[in-house]
Amino acid sequence: MFREMRRKRQQLTPDECSAILRGASSGVLAVLGDGGYPYAVPLSFVYDGDRIYFHCAREGHKLDAVRRESRASFCVIDRDEVVPERYTTRYRSVIAFGRVRVIEDDGEKRAAMEKLALKYSPDEPEQAREAEIESGWAALCMLEMSIEHLSGKQGRELLPGGC
Repeated sequence: MFREMRRKRQQLTPDECSAILRGASSGVLAVLGDGGYPYAVPLSFVYDGDRIYFHCAREGHKLDAVRRESRASFCVIDRDEVVPERYTTRYRSVIAFGRVRVIEDDGEKRAAMEKLALKYSPDEPEQAREAEIESGWAALCMLEMSIEHLSGKQGRELLPGGC
């Protein structure tokens, strides 16, 4: 169902892909938007090893798209360094493919939001994180992407030996 990478030497291992997803602060979720147009939106996220979680408002383009079609992709760029004199870029990125669902259960929703809050505010006291979650709870929607396929690639310039 998912294509194999043509340039296998540049393919990242599953562990490298996971490390990038754990370390990145943002990525771009791509869904099927209005009128069949792709809709790609940058988002904060948290990756727990199996799933990716996003938060959003209870209404909007992204949510409408997810409800209409659950299949999506999520891209994270780990490195993007232009090398003008070589007419190239040193890059490393990961794309996750999967299905996105709205988390309806309050317990699941809270657990996902706690993961997100811990990622972005790890040094804040638990009580402060809980208060922040509670203050926005009524307007909060959480999305969960179950990963079906994960692919990562790096530029040849990042390979051992440089090419």
